[in-house]
Amino acid sequence: MKGAVFIAASAAIVLLLGLVHLRYTFSGPLLQPRDPELTAKMMNISPVITREATMWQVWVGFNATHSLGLILFGAVYGYLAICQREFLFRSWFLLALGFLALLGYGIIAKLYFFSSPFRAIVFATILYLAGIAVNRL
Repeated sequence: MKGAVFIAASAAIVLLLGLVHLRYTFSGPLLQPRDPELTAKMMNISPVITREATMWQVWVGFNATHSLGLILFGAVYGYLAICQREFLFRSWFLLALGFLALLGYGIIAKLYFFSSPFRAIVFATILYLAGIAVNRL
C-alpha cells in the first residue's frame, strides 16, 4: 500500500505538469517568444519537412502533444497505483516502462527546459523509485 502512495504522488506531479503545460500552451504568453517579431516570423515560415504548416503551428502542436504525454503518464500510473496496485507491482514491464518514461522526461528537461520542470521530474522519479523499493521490502 505504501509503495502505491509514492507512485500515485509521482504520477500526480507529472499529471499536474502536463495540465499546467497544456494551459500555458493555449492561453497566456508564457510559452510565447519574448520577441514579437520572432512570433510573427514563426507564423509565416514553414519547416523544411512541409509547407502545410507554419513553425508556429508546429510549436503549438509539439507543446500540446508533450502535455498530453505527461497527462497520459500521470493518469495511467495514478490509476494503476490507486486502483490496480497488485497488477502494477507484479508487472516489471510496467514498472520499468514508467521509470524509463520518467528518466526520458528528466533527460529532456535537463537538456532543453529550465530548472523548475527538471526538479519536479527528478522529484517524481525519486518518489516513483521509492514506491517500487517500499513495495519490495
